[in-house]
This record gives sequence, C-alpha cells and structure tokens, in this order.
Amino acid sequence: MGVTLARAAQWTAAGSGTGTLEITPLNESLLNQIIKFAEDFSSKHPQEAAFVFREPLEWKTKLDSSAFREGYEINEATVQSEARDKDGQPLLILSASTLRVRSFDQLSRLLQVAMEKKLKEAQACLEANRDPIVKILGPEYGTVEGEDMSILHLFDKVKKGPDLETELKMKIILLLHQMDLQLLNSSLKQISQDIRLNPAAVNNEVNLLKNFSGQGEDTVLESLEYTSDYMFSNGCRAPPWRQVHGEICYLVIKPHDTDPLYITCSTAGVFLNGVKSNIYCIQHDQSCGTSKWVEELGGPKLSRNKMSRGEEERYRNSCMGMVNREQRVTVCSRTKIKASNENEPVRSVQNKVRDVFIHHIAKHSHSLPEDSKLICLYYKVSSSLEDVGESSSETDEEEQPVRRQEGSTDLSAEYWGIQKLAKYVKGGDPTATVIALCSMRDFNLSQETCQLAIKDTGCLEVLINLLDTEEIKCQTGSLKILKEISQNALIRHAIADLGGLEIMVKLLDSPDTNLKCLAAETIANVARFKRARTTVRQHGGIKRLVELLESLSMGSSSQAKDTETARCGALALWSCSKSSKNKKAIRKAGGIPLLARWLKSSHTSILIPIVGTLQECASEPSYRLAIRTEGMIESLVKNLSSEHEELQMNCASAIFKCAEDEETRDLVRKHEGLQPLSALLDNSENKQLLAAVTGAIWKCAISRENVLKFQEYKTIETLVTLLTDQPEEVLINVIGALGECCQEQENRGTIRRCGGIAPIVNLLTATNRALLVNVNKAVGGCAMEPENMSIIDSLDGVRLLWSLLKNPNPDVQASAAWALCPCVENAKNSGEMVRSFVGGLELIVNLLKSKDKEVLTSVCAAIANIAKDEENLAVMTDHGVVPLLSKLANTNNNRLRRHLAEAIAHCCMWGSNRETFGETKAVAPLARYLKSKDPLVHRATAQALYQLSEDPNNCVIMHENGVVKLLLAMVGSTDDTLQEAAAGCIANIRRLALATEKAKYG
Repeated sequence: MGVTLARAAQWTAAGSGTGTLEITPLNESLLNQIIKFAEDFSSKHPQEAAFVFREPLEWKTKLDSSAFREGYEINEATVQSEARDKDGQPLLILSASTLRVRSFDQLSRLLQVAMEKKLKEAQACLEANRDPIVKILGPEYGTVEGEDMSILHLFDKVKKGPDLETELKMKIILLLHQMDLQLLNSSLKQISQDIRLNPAAVNNEVNLLKNFSGQGEDTVLESLEYTSDYMFSNGCRAPPWRQVHGEICYLVIKPHDTDPLYITCSTAGVFLNGVKSNIYCIQHDQSCGTSKWVEELGGPKLSRNKMSRGEEERYRNSCMGMVNREQRVTVCSRTKIKASNENEPVRSVQNKVRDVFIHHIAKHSHSLPEDSKLICLYYKVSSSLEDVGESSSETDEEEQPVRRQEGSTDLSAEYWGIQKLAKYVKGGDPTATVIALCSMRDFNLSQETCQLAIKDTGCLEVLINLLDTEEIKCQTGSLKILKEISQNALIRHAIADLGGLEIMVKLLDSPDTNLKCLAAETIANVARFKRARTTVRQHGGIKRLVELLESLSMGSSSQAKDTETARCGALALWSCSKSSKNKKAIRKAGGIPLLARWLKSSHTSILIPIVGTLQECASEPSYRLAIRTEGMIESLVKNLSSEHEELQMNCASAIFKCAEDEETRDLVRKHEGLQPLSALLDNSENKQLLAAVTGAIWKCAISRENVLKFQEYKTIETLVTLLTDQPEEVLINVIGALGECCQEQENRGTIRRCGGIAPIVNLLTATNRALLVNVNKAVGGCAMEPENMSIIDSLDGVRLLWSLLKNPNPDVQASAAWALCPCVENAKNSGEMVRSFVGGLELIVNLLKSKDKEVLTSVCAAIANIAKDEENLAVMTDHGVVPLLSKLANTNNNRLRRHLAEAIAHCCMWGSNRETFGETKAVAPLARYLKSKDPLVHRATAQALYQLSEDPNNCVIMHENGVVKLLLAMVGSTDDTLQEAAAGCIANIRRLALATEKAKYG
C-alpha cells in the first residue's frame, strides 16, 4: 500500500500540517479496495491476521465507545480489546478519540464496527500513517525509491532457519505487495486519462522520428517536417488563434510507400487531417490566395496584446511559406489518431477567430481601414497551454462586453464633476489623492454615467496603479471605487486588460484584513468572464482565496471579522468556480473541508456565497462525493427552510446536481428534505428558485422511495399546475419530475385526474432538446395506463411522437421510440393506428441504421411491439427489417441484445422471415446471448431461438453452437416463459435429429 499511497493516491495540503487525501473518485476506489482487503484478511489469512504489528497504527477516530460491543472491555470513553499480545497488552485501544490498532484481526473487526463510517476511518488511518508497512513490519520494509531489496533479505532469513515470525512476515509482505500492485493497476487507467500533450512532448517525439527518417533502407519515414519554421516562446508553432483551441503544431509526414500525411498535434492528442485547398490566413476570402497583415492597430493600450514587429514579421514569412506549398494543411475533416474527446465541429476560420477576438475588434474598429475584411488580431498567448479547452458550468458572460451606446452630447453634472476630480487623483500627493478618492465616492458610483466618466478620463488606469503603491489608504480608497464600478461589464473587461487582477491577487497576501476583503470582493465582480477567472488561477489567486476561509477565531468581535473575511473570499470563489479548472484548483487547495465547516454557520451573509460555490462545483463528481461524505447534505436540507430566497435557491440547485447519485437521494430523504422542497413549489413567482427546486425534485424522484414521499406531500398535483406559463428551464424539470413519478400506477391516475395529460402532449411540439426528451418519457409513462392512452390518442399524441423520430438528435429519437412502445401496446386497434401514419413504418425501420446504441435499443423495442400486428410486420418485412436486425446481432450490449432478440422473435411470424434470419447469419450470434449473465436476455433469446428453430437449417446452426446444453439448464428455470421457450427449442432440435436418423438409417 505504501507505493500506491505515495505515487497514485491524490493528496492535498489544507492550510498547514500534514497532507490529506483528496475526496476524489480515484481515492474513493482505492479506499474501498483497501477496506475490502482489510475486512477479508482475517477470514482468508487467520494465522497472518494474528501477527502483532511492530508499532500500532494510530489515528484520530470519529467512533466512540458506544460503537463497540462483544470482544471489548468498555470503561466510559475508553475501550480495550479482550485480545492481547504475549505481554498482555490489548491489541486495540480507544482513548480520548485516539485509536491504536496492532493487528489485522482487530483492523477487520474495527471496520465491521464502523459500518457506514468505515470509509472515513480508513481515510483517517492512511492520512495519519502515510507508510503503514513501516508500522506493521518495521522501518526496514518502508517504501523506498529505486531498487527495493527488502523481500530478498527476508527470503534469505527464511532459508537460514525455520523462524515462525520471519515466515509470517514473508507472507504478510507478499500479500501487501500483491495488494499494492492491484491498487496501482486499478488506478493506472484513470490516471492515464488525465495526461495531455504539451509542446515539449511533441517536439521530443518529432526529433525522435526525424532520427529514423531519410532515404536509406533502414529508415521508417522519408521525411517529417513542421509546416511552420517559427516557434513561439511557449514552444508552439500553430498560429495564436489556433493555440487558444489547444493546437500545438502541424506536421507533414512522408512515408516511403504512401501519400504524405498531414497531422495536427494538439493538447487533446494527434489528429490526421483532411487535405483541403485552403489554409489559415489573417485575411480570409473564398480563394484564400492573399494574406494581408495589419501593421498598426491603435494606441498604446492595444500594444499589450500584440506581437513585437519582428516577431510578427518572422511569423508572417513562415506562414507565407506555407501558402506556397503544393498542398496545404487544415484541421477540417479530422480523423482521430489518439485522444478521448470527440472531433470538434468544423467552422469557418472567420467564425473561429471571431469568437475569441471580437471584443478587441469592437474596441479598436476605429483603427481599421473601412474596406478591410480583417477577421482577427494578434493576441498575447500565455506561456502555457493550461487554459485550452477550459469550460464553464453555466452560460458565461460574453467575451465581448456590451458596447457603450452613443447618445446625446449632453452629459450629466456627475460626469463633469468626476472629470474635475480626475486631475487631483492623477497628479496630487498621497493626501490629495486620498481626499480626491473620498470625494469621488460621494458620487453615485452605481450609475453608468459615473462609471464611464472614470473610464473616459483615464482614472481607471490611475486607480489600478494606486493598488501597486505602499500607501494603504490609497489602496483602500482605490479598491472601494473599483468594487463599485466593476459591476459594469465594460469596466470589468478594462480592469482585466490593464492587469488589475494580478495586483488584486497580490493584495490578498496583505496583513491588512480590510484590504484583503476589498480585493476579494472586487475579484468577485471582475471574474465573471472566462479570461478573468483564468488570470486569477494562473497568478495563484485560488489558493489565496481559499486561505481567507481558514481563520476562525474565538470571541465575538474576532468571529465577526473572520466571518466577513470568509464571506469576501467565498464571493470571489463563487465567481471563479464557474471554470472547471478552478474547481479542481479549489479542491487541490483544500477548499472542500473549509466550505463544509462554514456551511454549518448561522450567518446568511456567509452561507449564500458558500452554498453558491458548492452548487457550482457540484457539477464535478469529486465534489458530489465530498458533499455526501462530509455530511453537507444535512446542512443543505436545513437551509431550504431559510427565509432568504437566494440561499434556498442555491441549496436547491446544489441538491439538484448532487442528486444524480443514489446515495445522495437517500440522504435527502433521510434528512427530511423532500417536504421543504415540495413546499417551495408554492413560490412560483421567483422563476430562478422554482427552476432549482423543480430540478431537485426531478432528480430526487429517480428513487422510488422518494416518489412515495412526494405522493404523501401532494407534490404531483402541484407539479401539474406548473405545466403552463413557465419558462423552459422550469418546464424541463417539471416534466422530468412527472416522467419519473408516472412510473408508479397511482401517479399516472393522479396526473389524469388533475388534467395534466393535455398540457404534457402539447409540449411534444416544443423545440428544446432536453424538454423533448423529458416530455417523451412522461408521455410514455402516462401511456402505460389504458385510460390515459385513449386521451393521448385523441390529442394526436402518438402522431406527434412518431414525427419526433425524424428529429436529428439521437436522444430525442431514442426517447420517442421508447414512448411509442407503451402507446402501441395499450392503444385500441393499435395496428390500424400505426398503419395510418404515412411512411411511419419505413421511418422506424430505417432507424435501425443508426450508430447510436440507445436509438437502436429503443427502436428494437418498438419494432417488437409493432410486429405483433401481422399486416404491420408484412410492411416492415418489405422495407428490409430482417437483414437490418441481423446486422445488429453481433453486439455485446445486454440491453440491445434483449430488445433485439424480442424483435427477432416477433418478426419470425411472417412468411419466410425465419429462413432469412438464418441466411443473414443472425442465429449463431443469438446463440452466444445465452452465455450472458442477464436473465432478461436469456428470456428474450430463448423466445427468439424457439421461433427460429421452426426452420431445420437454423436448428443445425444452433446445435453446432452448443445451445442445447445451455437451454437444458434453463428448462428448470422458475420463469415460465423462459422454461417453455427453452423446452420448445430443444424439442424442435430433437425432432430434427430424429428425422435425420430415420432418413439415414430407415
């Protein structure tokens, strides 16, 4: 375990002291494997389990004396094991929350005692004992770098003499090494997924391949060249506007025996390009035959984002060399060589570049010639590719701020007043500057006129420069103004452009608490767009902000100051946490336990940003795990009853994201969170709160036990009232919740009685993908009730569902096909209804050509139901359903296997379909389905084989593939359908065998 803990486990340092294990899926997996190893050790290796450790494993435990029962001596808060060593010392001692364990047997017993707390106990034990083998066997067996000779030395001791203790040590260390290897192997896959390419790695590979390139017989390549000779300071050769998408360089590889290969190297992997007749150009038109470069792009402000003239000239020459090549490289039509992400959609160069640089063009468009078709500017590229592919968890503020509208030339008195003060801010001594700043604060800085006056007069640059002085009063006055005016989007972007964020991050280290708070609040305002959040992280801001959460002093005045400091830090973390990389940085900095601690506060002012940060971070699985294991669900549920709607909304949103996990759904119910969620539905005026609450109810309703609770609280009736006059984000969640609830028969009746069928069916005409998926599920759930089905049919719901099979989105197609299954099954005269849809049967048969597994599974299920009508089956047969089903037979997906087998079973009922299935090679793959571990697959497969066995040729194929032996075992099944189908298939095979013998021997 020592090697795994040292190299594979993910550690963090929360503040000062020893490191702690991060709460991540990888660590949870490692801990669970270690727990299982320790729990089973006593039963599997009883002799080794009795071995007494050299030193006890010691850690702070959450268990108390009440958890221990038989086998322990309990004296108030002290616990000792009855099992003792040869000196009479107990092998387990619990005293003052400190636990000491000295054998595997006691470890195993302890984990059984800990029950649901075993994960926390294992984590605490390993954190306190970073190299447990040293405690168990002694320091000579510790984890070391390089060659480990400890096992060989131990083996020499065993050979010298029959020492029982040495033999035990030998067995134990072998068992521990075996466990270590198992842990390392299990973590290897997940760790390898986090590895991304960088310019240095690409350069090393290229240089290596160049050594094996040339004209000789012993070379593997004819040549390998970069398409550009110019290399930027960060090691990339791709143009700056492609570097922001993660691209590093482009290669032309000439093998000896094939055409040249055109390669794109990016942080996501290496891609094989298509060859097109265009190339990235600064000036882009249809022919891409020219490349004009901008020589002057405005005043000194823009120079921050430009290359030097020499750098520009060198790169221009390099790129012009590319244009003259016979064939040119583009990243269109990529074929993935290695990388886990899907190919990004191809867009024009113009759109790609505009997305990143449009706000610079907007600011400096006055500098460009009117006839220019310029579509991009040079942009300062970071020295690392750390930010490539960064994503936000919600809709981000546009990189292009709202442009100031040109209005009347009449400016307000406030504008001119600030303009007069500006000269004192710019040119006075420290005292005059402070007075001017105080006077400026007397204006209403929340007005856009005042905010833009500060920007127009050049005061913004001065305010940022004041932050870099050593005058605390000037810094404080400047930050107070920046905090107010940074509510404006234009000001936010200007502060980021002028380098203000970097200085504010430094101020977070200031000994002045007030200054730190103001800096954090201003960062919270500015970091509302991606580039600003990236800047905060790159300059170490996340770690500093997390440190603001750490202090928690005694005494009312100190506590109030600490709460205010933590509030400001949490506000900034809330803004920064919209970035996925920042979420990881918060976790690495030890933010999770600090957020959990502040979540127990009674101050609403700190709770709102704390819960806001948590609900942003809850989109990450590691945070959801932490929220569950750190006991935060109870606090989130408690705060649902707060009087502050913003706090309620953030708590509901956090539960919405966390309730993806079954354990969290159970915890919400256990802590009685379902009732306050239901009660909050009455607040239908606040749409943001309503969206969060309905989302939480939707996810909680995935668990059947929660649905039963919602029935008690009359939640379904309230949800039905929210089906009309609501924004899409609310409707998606409401329909999602009803779709889960209507899996219960009682709720299907409730929805009908409350008049919910009609508004649900009406939503089938929506265009939002997520809404359509949920509506389809809700309609399908309601259709399981015959009374509901008649209403759906009368509202033309089945026709609307069928039309959604044409939707280009596979999720919508699959959900519509699933919904059609109960509709066809429960409709009166369903065969005629299906035939009434012109082209409907051809449409659903053609969906068997889809590449999406869920679409194929749902369509097979629908075909199985439709094929029960003989006329419909005949039409589908004419459209080629049999060969299409046969093509799908070689699948390993058990859900698809089950529904495919059902479809084949029903499609055998027409004409010569049985024979055709045999001819199209569907029988042998079906026979392999019987080896699946899923009983539902067995049932459907046996039915299909029974129908196919009516054809003699199919019987021969089945016998050759060994189905008889497998079916014989299923004849004794308690499932009557499976039993009869298995017996019928065997009978048909047997009859064929007897007929063959009779014909052969007479």
